Amino acid sequence: MSEEVAGTIFSIVYRSPDTLFTVLQVRSGREIITVTGQMPEFSEGEKVAFQGQWTEHAQYGRQFKCTSCAVETPSTLSDIERYLASGLIKGVGASTARQIVEAFGEDALTVMSEQPERLMEISGIGRVRCAQIAESFEKQHAARRTMIFLQSYGVSPGLSVKIHKKYSIEAESLIRANPYRLIDDIDGVGFRTADRIAQSLGISANSEYRLQAGLVYALQEAASASGHTYLPREQLIFQAAHLLGLPEEAVEHHLQALVLSKRLQAEEIDGVAVISLPDFHRAEWEIAHRLMNLSQFAQQVMDGHVPSQIAAFERDNHITFSPTHRAAIQSATESGVLVITGGPGTGKTTLINCILHVAGGDDVLLAAPTGRAAKRMSEATGREAKTLHRLLEFGGDMEQFQRNVDNPLDCSMIVVDEMSMVDIFLMRSLLRAIQPGTRIILVGDADQLPPVGPGNVLRDILSSGMVPHVRLTEIFRQEEQSMIVINAHRINGGENPVVNRRDGDFFYASAASPQAAAQEIVGLCRHRLPGFLGNDSQGDVQVLSPTRKGTCGVAELNALLQRELNPPHEDAPELVFGDTIFRLHDKVIHIKNDYHLAWSTPDGEEGEGVFNGDVGRVTHVDAENRLLTVQYDDQRTVEYANAQFEELELAYCLSVHKSQGSEFEAVVMPVVGGPPMLLTRNLLYTAVTRARKLVVLVGYERTIAQMVANNIINRRYSLLEQRLLQLGMG
Repeated sequence: MSEEVAGTIFSIVYRSPDTLFTVLQVRSGREIITVTGQMPEFSEGEKVAFQGQWTEHAQYGRQFKCTSCAVETPSTLSDIERYLASGLIKGVGASTARQIVEAFGEDALTVMSEQPERLMEISGIGRVRCAQIAESFEKQHAARRTMIFLQSYGVSPGLSVKIHKKYSIEAESLIRANPYRLIDDIDGVGFRTADRIAQSLGISANSEYRLQAGLVYALQEAASASGHTYLPREQLIFQAAHLLGLPEEAVEHHLQALVLSKRLQAEEIDGVAVISLPDFHRAEWEIAHRLMNLSQFAQQVMDGHVPSQIAAFERDNHITFSPTHRAAIQSATESGVLVITGGPGTGKTTLINCILHVAGGDDVLLAAPTGRAAKRMSEATGREAKTLHRLLEFGGDMEQFQRNVDNPLDCSMIVVDEMSMVDIFLMRSLLRAIQPGTRIILVGDADQLPPVGPGNVLRDILSSGMVPHVRLTEIFRQEEQSMIVINAHRINGGENPVVNRRDGDFFYASAASPQAAAQEIVGLCRHRLPGFLGNDSQGDVQVLSPTRKGTCGVAELNALLQRELNPPHEDAPELVFGDTIFRLHDKVIHIKNDYHLAWSTPDGEEGEGVFNGDVGRVTHVDAENRLLTVQYDDQRTVEYANAQFEELELAYCLSVHKSQGSEFEAVVMPVVGGPPMLLTRNLLYTAVTRARKLVVLVGYERTIAQMVANNIINRRYSLLEQRLLQLGMG
């Protein structure tokens, strides 16, 4: 429950000009209270009422965490003079403040706000200085008005800072005219926030702005929540009408207006009217065109006799390729584009190594979507592999890659692993950086979960049949394969896994309840598995959960595992942000793409951009200045300030979706029931294939059987397959 503290600002202990995080000492009665939070700029002597909650800081004791505030305008002559002399207003010092109060008395602030030209009545204030004072006064008050105006509509201080930086002194007037503009202009503002502000401002539920924003938002939400690149027209109208609480007829009229103004794209696919956002429409068409151009580009067979080089590779590595493998290697030497797909143990890595052997040369580039996947690729091939963002030399703004059509990658071949994770926008950026004549080999497991972002690139390419591809189905070197590999294929084929074999690597631990399962998972992570794996830390034992909520969901397991694996300690400084405690040595994950976040590496490399799914460790905590330093798996080090903590979560437990592209020594997964739409076969398959040495499922056997039997793959609306077919048949 929110509480209130009112008083006079006694001192300003700390203030960040970037995040507006502030630490104040406030005199309330006879007590001096420490107040913290993101807030407007105040001066000593101002009277402010703060709303928020009391907290207990490990180092600084009892504090009041502010969530909103209201300023009492100075009314006495001494308070007005002290405010003007505070240094907040450029061009006004102590003597000028005294002159202003002497000249205008209790009306001083009104004059400065409404008739600033009257300041020239004071000796020593000319036209230039008057304009400077008026501008500074207006800017200082505008920032304050914006934050106080927005907080009354439930907008967080962090978002208020972004909004003020975007709109400056016009913020309130622009928002009052059309609050729905916030959705397009401010990252982090969705339709519901804008709609709440609009309703509070008295804007009609039938407003043109509202209906059009609702339709666009319904498509954006379909992309972010389900990965759709379009929706059938009737489904879009239904979802938008439900969101807006209006009849479908009212929504339909505005949909037509959006199509005519080209804010939405309409077309017919297989007799069904569909609607997409223009950028999604353009992206899938561009991917299709570029793929077809690359795949049809006349290729010269690489130097040397390919069959003899394959034979030499087999001898050196004591293996025998199947006819399918040999055909794939031959195809890689002749095709502009080749897609290789297959489950674990089917020889994808060995196949890549042979292709690299045949290709020869140092101008072959390797890449993967995530840092962990790139690191694993480097270990498997003995060559450097980069994340796609680093390969394309990300330059700081959304989709601003330095490698593009005008500055393509200079290489003979590019091999990209973990293609199931690549969405349409990253794929488009990759293809823009590839010049004709460069071979591209796309490797991935089409049976894993689709990408978190929009589209279904790997599956659509394979389904179209328009691009050369090889599907590996047989387990390579079957006699050497672990039960993890065998069970992954069993699960994928609809058979229950075989568990608890002597000297095996795939185990099931029964639990009577979700609470018992959670405690079993803690015991495994804290004691048994590190010993079993032969290392002294829990670093590469990863808990994966199918759900975010519940006793065995991501949130509760993270809190429980942090408490047991990295408990509070006098030598482990920590920071509190919302419901999360971040502590030195915590395992964390970055949960959204931040294109402006700076990073550096131990060897002096610097850049910008930290991306959804990057996992690392907290290496430094500055509690006084509210700063966290995180080192990621690829050795990038990033410093987070207070407002950026919302981009981090604990990572002792990850959702299965967030684990894509990663591989861990051991995977522990609760199987205690949940929504059928989450407990699917391909989710279990994806989780199991993240493990290198050990899998432990904890919970109920019936849940495992239900997941294996549940082969429902929620349909993802995407059009890349149709685009490729249209081009191929045209």
